Amino acid sequence: MAGTPPDGGGDRPWESYHTAYTNAKAGMEGVDKEKVQKVIYEMSKGSKYFENEQRKEAITKQKIDHLRAQCAKLTDNDISHFQKVAEHKILELEASRDLSKIWLHTDMDAFYATVEILENPSLKGKPLAVGSMSMIATASYEARKFGVRAAMPGFIGCKLCPELVFVRPNFERYTYYSELTRKVFQRYDPNFVATSLDEAYLNITKVCFDRGITGEEVATELRGAIHQETGLTCSAGVAPNRMIAKVCSDINKPNGQFILPNDQEAVTTFVSTLPIRKIGGIGKVTEQMLRQVLGISTCQEMLQKASFLCALFSESSADFFISVGLGLGGTETPEQRLRKSISCERTFRATDDCSMLFEKLDSLADNLADDMQKECLKGRTLTLKLKTAAFEVRTRAVTTQNYINSKEDILIYARKLLKAELPLSLRLMGLRMSQLRDEKDDSSTQTQKTLDRFFRTPDNSNVIGANSPSIGNTTGGDNYCTNVMTKVDYLEHDSMDDQALFLHEKNLFVPEGRSSDNYNNDAASSNPLMCDGVGGKELDDDSSSLKGTHTVKFDGQLTSSNATTSSSKPDQLFWINGYICSICGFELPPGFEEERQEHSDFHLAEMLQQEEAVDSTGPLSKERLAERPCSSTPTPKKKLKSSKEGKHIPIDAFFHKVNKNL
Repeated sequence: MAGTPPDGGGDRPWESYHTAYTNAKAGMEGVDKEKVQKVIYEMSKGSKYFENEQRKEAITKQKIDHLRAQCAKLTDNDISHFQKVAEHKILELEASRDLSKIWLHTDMDAFYATVEILENPSLKGKPLAVGSMSMIATASYEARKFGVRAAMPGFIGCKLCPELVFVRPNFERYTYYSELTRKVFQRYDPNFVATSLDEAYLNITKVCFDRGITGEEVATELRGAIHQETGLTCSAGVAPNRMIAKVCSDINKPNGQFILPNDQEAVTTFVSTLPIRKIGGIGKVTEQMLRQVLGISTCQEMLQKASFLCALFSESSADFFISVGLGLGGTETPEQRLRKSISCERTFRATDDCSMLFEKLDSLADNLADDMQKECLKGRTLTLKLKTAAFEVRTRAVTTQNYINSKEDILIYARKLLKAELPLSLRLMGLRMSQLRDEKDDSSTQTQKTLDRFFRTPDNSNVIGANSPSIGNTTGGDNYCTNVMTKVDYLEHDSMDDQALFLHEKNLFVPEGRSSDNYNNDAASSNPLMCDGVGGKELDDDSSSLKGTHTVKFDGQLTSSNATTSSSKPDQLFWINGYICSICGFELPPGFEEERQEHSDFHLAEMLQQEEAVDSTGPLSKERLAERPCSSTPTPKKKLKSSKEGKHIPIDAFFHKVNKNL
């Protein structure tokens, strides 16, 4: 089993130890992989990370065993039936193929490291790592020859390359050079989509048509312009859709380009031998499941085993896999919309020093407030993210009475959330603000009622329906409702790129950082395939929600809250078939963890607004409270379209956030 050494250890136990660090990046083609794997194994053995990897692999093995058992139960009639289903899907998806667009994906070469070399030429030619002994954000191509890569701890990097030179990150500098590159992008596509400081998608269809030039000529010209403006190099990929364009940009790195013609035969030939791990949305665990259960290792084999994919996975997952096999991807420019959340986080050496943790929280609040004020945003739902020394990730959320964006206001709530968790040894901390409004909107300054106030009566402020969610309220000047979530989420580092160490998430594409996944545990347990995570990186995370009541102490006050999601109706919000919201019918694959969190926040805000309208005449009376529908009685839900109607989620939905009209 990959990732977990045999019980007996074996003569070469490192051969079965695969982590994010052993996944090759551009510039690591000639590396002695066995040597790197052995070093990583020896230096990780016995650590908290190693133990966490073993726990995750045990869960992955259970998933694989379950799929194998399901596969073994399929009869000839079952396979025949699902073969017809697969053939129908293939025809339907093939009919949606669009070869009229030309997309270019550009990726800066070892961006942070190259910027540092540009600023300090004495570093040129040396194996360079941007980061620290705790974590490497970027490695130069000279360092990659030794097996050093992004998301790897610095001490392992030093073991692989004793001459490794470290430089601390300077994000103001990286942002400056990123802005220079974006000015170049605007010349070719004013609506380009930046997915990070060093990556962007450009629709160059109009430029090619207006100027009568090819995509190859545009790529060459753009790369030359970036080098002239910044002194940096980048690689580019040109293809009929974004998914393939991103794959193409990685082929001739560094400082190269690859062009795939807008031709169906060229596309299908290209993807036929493409390893499935090259596709965004297929991570380590998904790769293991497909390879070990169905023997799938290339995109072409997705089509050959399409009937089994339809039989074993959810409809959305099967659609995604088949779309990958056909080489289909997003072709339309994602709609620009108001972002749903804004966040920042920091990784540091594990510590249980309370004063140091509060100092880091202060810095995070300062950064978050600064980012919000720059974008003229205010928010109400603040989430604190904590990763312990044992790699357990917890999130705690609070919804404030007013919209806030100042450091002082953010710290009031953030410090209470952190204080409730201490004592604790942490290695990562993050803050996210959601339920946002434009600061210029006068309505955003209006006072909003907290959730618990809607359940109060004039003579008893703590009367709550027997089946209502238990939400406590602290008094003494801090009038807000808390909804405490608990999430154990063992994060993978294999999706981290140069920018992912200190990511400020953008909401047009799937963010690299991941947070809580929100779906009902009972529903998940009844359908093991609900957590297959296709379309994002969920299958690379082994997570479990802690059930039961969690009691949190805030300044002497005890706040009791069910350990659930931040939905205002946690007992009703879950994900049908793993991707359909039980309240509104919104379709969202399990891999979109940030989006699921924001979707829950949306329902919370919606409920608050509705309740405020109903409660505009005064506090709830006992009679009105009694009229409330009991939570045990399901509320009417939107009628969902039957899968038989042929409505499938396009592959585009797995590569950017879709703003659906509900």
